[in-house]
This record gives sequence, structure tokens and C-alpha cells, in this order.
Amino acid sequence: MKIFYNKVFKNYFLLVCCLFLLEVFFKLFNGISLFNWSIIRIFLGVNMVCLIFGFLYSFCGRIVGNALTIITAFIFTIYSILQTGFYNFIGTFMSLGNMSQLDAVADYFGDYIASFRWYYWIMLLPFIGVVAYYVLVEHKIHVMEMNELIDFSDKFDSEERKDLNNRKRRKELKNTIFAEKASAIIAIGLLTGFYYSTFVAPFMQNELQIKTNSELLVNPDLPNIANAQLGFVVYSLTDSKSLLFPASVKVKYDYADGYTIQEQKQSGFTRKINDTIWKKAIEDEHNSSYKTLSNYYISQSITDENDYTGLFAGKNLIVIMMESVNNVALNPSYYPNLYKLYSEGWSWDNSFSPRNSCPTGNNEMAGMVSLYTINNKCSANAYMNNVYPESIFNLFNEAGYTTSSYHNYTDQYYFRKIIHNNMGSGHYYGVQELGIPYSDVYEEWPSDVELMKKFLKNSESDEKYMAWISTVSTHHPYGVSSELGDLYLDTFANTNYSTPMKRYMSKMKVLDEAIGVLLDGLEKQGKLDDTVIVLYGDNYPYGLKTEYLTNYFGHDMSKYNEVDKTPLIIYNSAIKATKFNEYTSYINITPTVANLFGLDYDPRYYAGHDILSKDYENRVIFSDGSWRDDVAFYDATSGKITFFSKNFTYSNDEIKSINNSIKNRITMSNLAIKTNYFNYLNNRFKEYTVSPISGEAELVTDSEAEKK
Repeated sequence: MKIFYNKVFKNYFLLVCCLFLLEVFFKLFNGISLFNWSIIRIFLGVNMVCLIFGFLYSFCGRIVGNALTIITAFIFTIYSILQTGFYNFIGTFMSLGNMSQLDAVADYFGDYIASFRWYYWIMLLPFIGVVAYYVLVEHKIHVMEMNELIDFSDKFDSEERKDLNNRKRRKELKNTIFAEKASAIIAIGLLTGFYYSTFVAPFMQNELQIKTNSELLVNPDLPNIANAQLGFVVYSLTDSKSLLFPASVKVKYDYADGYTIQEQKQSGFTRKINDTIWKKAIEDEHNSSYKTLSNYYISQSITDENDYTGLFAGKNLIVIMMESVNNVALNPSYYPNLYKLYSEGWSWDNSFSPRNSCPTGNNEMAGMVSLYTINNKCSANAYMNNVYPESIFNLFNEAGYTTSSYHNYTDQYYFRKIIHNNMGSGHYYGVQELGIPYSDVYEEWPSDVELMKKFLKNSESDEKYMAWISTVSTHHPYGVSSELGDLYLDTFANTNYSTPMKRYMSKMKVLDEAIGVLLDGLEKQGKLDDTVIVLYGDNYPYGLKTEYLTNYFGHDMSKYNEVDKTPLIIYNSAIKATKFNEYTSYINITPTVANLFGLDYDPRYYAGHDILSKDYENRVIFSDGSWRDDVAFYDATSGKITFFSKNFTYSNDEIKSINNSIKNRITMSNLAIKTNYFNYLNNRFKEYTVSPISGEAELVTDSEAEKK
């Protein structure tokens, strides 16, 4: 018991027992493998963190030190429970970088808590153990320590000797305290060294991991992998550090020192782009981030034109991002209008909407600009002043279209009025401007039927237009009663679906009615044949438990990110119905549409690709770096790959090559967003002209620049 007289050890020991046990629960409850090298890294990390806390708290009085230890244990306990619940609810771990979504979290907090598994509360047990120690044991040990000091003092027969020896005892105590502090500092140094070794020892690394553990320690921008490899304790601290002191974007990447132009095989489909100005701009650039980005993007392959190029040239375009819509929508009995578009248009049966901690805002942005958003931020909000000349709006602006965007809710969660305008939308219509009734009560969402009616009225006089419509009626929560959630409950009365599932399906019928209103309206206006409609789901209905969806579809939705499957449909009344099997996501919408409409665009600017191209890689990439194709599913969080057939596999070198390509695409997209790169590039190009005599790029003089 005497070792607990040591305040550094006492607080350290209690914290390390509590937090490491929490780390074990955290892995088990989130389906993260416990038996691999990461557990050693996590154990050492927890010891290092707890020893630092114990050392700092030892400078406080006994009561204050005890209180700080209890508070620390409580904060990490609540954090681990909330993270586990968030992962279960959304499918990814949260980051402090998404602070802009605190309002949304507050609104759906009840639905979020209701989704918790009962065993999550087991994670309270280590904290209860810490409190029990301080309540039942710590005071007794303190009394024992005080009694020993009194006994020591009472051994001496004279006041003079007692005073002399008490001074000696106090000196010994000071020496003891100094030794405790010094030992703690040495121990922290040793633990730091051991901890560091877990990031460099080859046997402790997963060669297939998309991002190294050292990179995650500096910038934990892939929260799923960071939590699996570093543990939630270290992740919480590095995530906080990244929020307060963001990692510099001036990092040396593979493309920092140069580029290689991909050779194009010349044919009648070759897309010709003159890179003279871009090369000159790279040569003159001194900013390392911009130079790296230009080297990377200019080195990407230029997708050829194909048989689909210009197929829809001159037609109108309506892109509909359907809130929380998955393949439940493809039911002809319940949703005839959605099924009509699915069955009579082009549809992709392996379309996914990858999850992230800011699903609607990030996935809308990714659909508009074809960049991988920053996984631990609400990228559209965090960088709302960015300008994207390559966005879907600006491509159609350049082609002479009238562009606009619509959403039937307020800017409470995403600053669409600013974001869409900076994306190039000619006019953004929010719920207030549209005059659509809405409620401040979270579970009550406006009707998409009214949204489509307003759109038809506004666009009636437009001769050639491109519009982006983001719906909202199907938004969760589904666990509570609401007007739209209860509207068609009777339709599903004789099914074995859960009540939340029925409410979701009721809301889906409202969306289906809205699609019917749109189709009827376009036909009455005489525009249906001249209009292309693109539909995609922003994310799966994450307010529903996976088992509800498993029950509906009749197969396990928890494997291989199957739960993220969502519709992708391109419809025009003149095209032949076609089902495609390619793996895809919203990241490919803009380059695919640009090619279909024969727009002037550079395919290298996009992280996505034209899905109808003969060179399409046929692979979907998830926000944490996981991927899936017709050969395998790679789980970035675990770093493991599952092959769907023994006849077709990838070698480790092939997997590493795929992962490296994905890492570069995500990293460069993130860097481009952080630096507002494409706006910079567009402005940079305006500074040059190509000499008609030499054919070389030259800087434009100030007067010429003004004329230009």
C-alpha cells in the first residue's frame, strides 16, 4: 500500500487502469481487432499520457489532484462512449474539426442516444472503479500515511531531538518527492522512446495501410484508421492539437519535385488540351503547395472522348441530391416514380455514397466539384469562401446555360447561400425565398413536393438551364412521430418492418410524389424530352439501424460497406434503359455529366472520372481510404483485404499501388481545398498568353491583363 503514498504513481496507476480498459472496450464494441500490434502502441500511448497527467497533478494538493484525476477519467469515459455511439450511428468517428455541426448534433441528440447498444454503458465501469477507490480506499491510505508520520515523531524523548529529527524527516520527504518527480520524468522519457519505436519498427506496421501511423499522429484526418491504430485517447489529443494548431499544408509529397505528362494514344477520340500556359506557370511558381498540386494534376491522364460524348448537348440538366435515400427507393410498388426513372433510364447497381462525419454537406460538395472532401471537417462550411471554376455550375455557365440551385431548408447547418454562389450557381433559392412552410422542430421537415412545384414555376421561362436540387423530406429522425413520417404509415401496416423503417418509407413516398410532380410538370411545359435528370443519394439513412435494413433487403448489410449502397440514375425520355455494374459514387458525377453534355473541361482537375469512359477503373473509394471493386473489398480501418473469388486476387504490390494512388487522390483533393487551388490556377492562367510567333507562354503586361 505504501506505493500509493506516491502521488505521481497513484494518479497514474488509476488513470492507466481506467483508460486502457476503456481502449479494450472501445475496440471490442466498434468491431476493431484487438489482437494485433496496435494494442501495444495503444498501451504505451495510454501509459505515456497517464504518466504525464499523474506527474502534473502531483504538483497539486491531495484533494485537488484526486479531483483532477476523477475529472480526467470522466471526460475520457464520456468521450469514448460518445465516439462509439457516433460510429454506430454515422459509420465514422467524429472530429473536433466538425464544430460547425454542433447545432445539428444537438438537434438529433435524442435519436443518437436512442441508437446506443445497451452494452456501451459497460464503459462506465472503469470510471466507477476510479471513483470507488477514492471514496472507499484513498482516505484510509492517507490516514495510514499520516499515522506513520505521527508515530515517527513520537519515537523521540525530547522536544529538541523531536524537532531535529522532524527537520531531518522533512528533508528526507523533500528528497523523496524530488526522487518521485525525477523518476516520473525519466519514465516519461523512456515511455516516449518506446512509443516512438512503435511507429518505426517494421514489424509493427501494416504495409497495406493507406496512411502511415506517423502521418496519422501528425494529422489524424482519417479518424477511423487513427482510432484503430492510435486508440481513442491519443486520437482525441492529436485531433484537439490539429484543431488548435493545424498541420502546415506545405508538406513534401511525391509530386513536389516534378511531373511526367501521361502519353495519349492518338485516335479520333483523343481529347486535346494545350498545356503550354500550365507548364510555364509551374516553372514560375515558388509556393511549394501550389507547385506540388500543379505537378500532380498536370501528370494525371486525360480521359478520351467516347461514344457518349455530347450525347445530351444542348439539353437541360437537373441534378437531384436525394436526402438519406438508399436502394429502398427502388421498389416499384411503393415508389413508382423513382422506379420509372430507375427502370427506364441508366442506373448503376454498384453505386455507393461513402460515409463521413459531415455526410450531407461534404457529399453535396463532392458531387459538385469531384474532389474528396476533408474527412474530419465539414469542408464546404470550413472553406465556404473558396471558388471552384471547375465546378458543375461553372462548366454550364461557360456553355451559356442559366444555372441555379435549390434547397427546402434553412442555412442552419450548411451555409449554402454562400457556398453555392461561390460554386458558380447563378442563383441559390433557400426555403425562405421559395416561401415553403417549414418548422424549427427538428423532426418536422418540409415537403419535397412543394420544392418541386417552386422549381417548376421558377424555371418555366428558362430556355436552357442547369439546376441542382437538394431535397430534405426523407431526413431522419425516424424513431419519433412526425407529420411526413406518419403520413403513409398505413401503407406498410401489414409488413414486418420496424416502426422507424416504416416512418422512413413513409417519408420516401413524399419524395416519390415530388419526383412525380417534377415529371408531370416538365411534360406539361414541353421540356421533358429536352431535360436530363441525374439522381443520387447523399448518404444512407443513418438514423436507421443496420439490422432494419438487413431485414428489408434480406441479406447482411454490415459487410463490405453494403449499407452505403445508394441509387445513381441518369434519365432522359429518349435514352435506352441500361443497367451498369461499374462501382461508382457521387465523386464521378461532374466529369461524367461534362462529357455527356460535350462541355469544355479538363478531366485532370477531378478526383472522379467519367464513368462511361472505356478507361474507367471500376472501383469505388470510401472516405477513409477503403475501396471496393469486383475483385475485392479493402478495409482501410483494419488494413485487411477480402477477395470475392479465389480465381481473381491482387498481389501485395498491386494492393499497395492501388492504395498509394488513392492516398494521392485524397491528399491532393484535401490540399486543393485547403489552399483554394483551382481558383488560384484559374487566376494564374489569366496572367499568361501564348505568343503567336514562338508558341511559348509569356506573362501578360498589366495593361494587357486589364484588356484580357
